[in-house]
Amino acid sequence: MSRRGFLRRSIYKSPAQLRLMIEPGLAAVDALAAMRAAVGPGVTTLELDAIAEAAIRARGGEPNFMLEPGYRHTICANVNADVVHAIPTDRPLEPGDVVSLDVGAVIGGWHSDAAFTAVIPDPARPELTEANEKLSQVTEQAMWHGIARLARAKHLNEVGEAVQSYVRKHSDYGVLEDYIGHGIGRSMHEDPPVFNVAVPKRGPEVKPGLVVAIEPIISAGTIDTVVQDDDWTVTIADGSMSAQWEHSVAVHEGGIWVLTAEDGGAAGLAQFGITPTPIV
Repeated sequence: MSRRGFLRRSIYKSPAQLRLMIEPGLAAVDALAAMRAAVGPGVTTLELDAIAEAAIRARGGEPNFMLEPGYRHTICANVNADVVHAIPTDRPLEPGDVVSLDVGAVIGGWHSDAAFTAVIPDPARPELTEANEKLSQVTEQAMWHGIARLARAKHLNEVGEAVQSYVRKHSDYGVLEDYIGHGIGRSMHEDPPVFNVAVPKRGPEVKPGLVVAIEPIISAGTIDTVVQDDDWTVTIADGSMSAQWEHSVAVHEGGIWVLTAEDGGAAGLAQFGITPTPIV
């Protein structure tokens, strides 16, 4: 999400409102799982778009990306240097591609948002596959480090410190600063902004009722971007590969719960000694 365009409303949800966010989260879980099962060489991102839409509607939801003015698809499908907001196409995925699939759902007026990156192996170029897998893995782990920090943070902008620190320690990748995470609830994009780098201000207090989408967006090269002629697709300016991982995460009285992970984030958070607690 761009640093512009957030809808301002109270950033803290009531316990009853948090419970209403469980179902849209599960719709995103279903869409992510369906796309993971289908992504591979020869599959088009338009086909993945249809697969994600079917999964969301089967849960009784609606794709919330379609509610964005002028956007007609369920997912954003960012292939290689296309880093965010890319429109699905009929181009078959090929060995060596890196594709980030971003999806969200709305049920009962409440939203979810999540993304993952898939690497299409290239047997003829194992060094390329290894490099692409590292990019995805660093991005995914940066996300989990951000989520883990949220579980223990006093203020939200500690998340960006954790994301940036992890990426710097394990790579020379660039963390995009103009495209960031966000609050989520009655709208897909709400206050507060969730930065992926350290910033001077502390940000809002982390306390029960806070729900945010944490989404590191990483480039193997420059963080400079250009917007394509379709006015949606954002591309890394030097053509470098990119990756995006995202989860919607709720802070509640019992702890945290990753709304868009099937296990609430248990597997991803185990390495930090954190056990997520279901919303009741």
